[in-house]
Amino acid sequence: MGITKQSFGKGMDNQEVFLYSITNKNQMTITVTDFGATLVQILVPDKDGNKIDVALGYDTVEGYYKNPGHFGATIGRNGNRIKNAAFSINGKEYPLAVNDNVNNLHSGPNWYRTRVWNVTEIDEEKNAVTFCILSPDGDQGFPGNFTGYVTYELTDDNEIVLHYQGSADADTVVNMTNHSYFNLAGHHAGAEAMLNHTVQIFAPEYTPVSDSQAIPTGEILPVEGTPMDFTKPKKIGQDVEADFDQLKFGGGYDHNYALSREKGEMKKAAEAFSEESGIVMEVFTDLPGMQFYIGNFIEQEQGKDGCVYGKRGGFCMETQYYPDACNQAAFQSSVLKAGEKYDTTTIYKFSVRK
Repeated sequence: MGITKQSFGKGMDNQEVFLYSITNKNQMTITVTDFGATLVQILVPDKDGNKIDVALGYDTVEGYYKNPGHFGATIGRNGNRIKNAAFSINGKEYPLAVNDNVNNLHSGPNWYRTRVWNVTEIDEEKNAVTFCILSPDGDQGFPGNFTGYVTYELTDDNEIVLHYQGSADADTVVNMTNHSYFNLAGHHAGAEAMLNHTVQIFAPEYTPVSDSQAIPTGEILPVEGTPMDFTKPKKIGQDVEADFDQLKFGGGYDHNYALSREKGEMKKAAEAFSEESGIVMEVFTDLPGMQFYIGNFIEQEQGKDGCVYGKRGGFCMETQYYPDACNQAAFQSSVLKAGEKYDTTTIYKFSVRK
């Protein structure tokens, strides 16, 4: 048990950055860095008791400078896409950078993930590290001075608890998430192993997109009777090549699943299982949505341990308010009112099934 700290080189502004390794009584270890408040490594015992790293990523901080797939990154202020890279609050329009067709994706290109976050607390008792970002008015195009926090806690139940908090002095958009890619057969195991994972998503509905730009139409449709249906466990690869427009638009799964219509109590969102390793990952959240993305756009990315990650080498389960929620009347809004608290929790829990 405990937290150790070591150098991870220097950030893009030449500021020294660090790795924080958190280990629980079961000898599960996660490693996070203050560069982007990024989750770098998840070492979890497999069915034979061997520890394997199930998170895609890089060996050095320099790898995280570009990081086109956002491996392990904390995304903010807004995760996912905003249509036409603009939104309006209180009658005023706020333009954002256009970085994904005509839209904005993950609030880039001035990413939270390439900034050095402040470490505000190392809690040995809770086995937790808290990172803080100060995001000034106008940062990335968003109104209001925003202070955001993310705490990574590793419990003795093998839960990675991500607790996001924040507040702003003006009405603004806040929709933070974690963009880790998982492969429960090991980060090196590739697409064949990932597509063989069994997944269940506890969402009867999803938000279809209009075309390959992946902006929701505004509809919330049932998954039943479509290849989008994971309400019963099935292999990720079972229907991924189905003749279905939604899958063709994004080259595979890259969709928001409607767990509920509004933020509420903590609930189980999903479960993934690798028969190869015996590792199970459960996802819990209080947020209404979860983006299920299977790495359709990973291209020959030089990753950890000399691995080269390719298309569909890992999957993401990004908890969130629905994409483009700041523009869509049918979705619960992602606008945070001035002075109100942003407070949401997501848990990734690991176990073994023999």
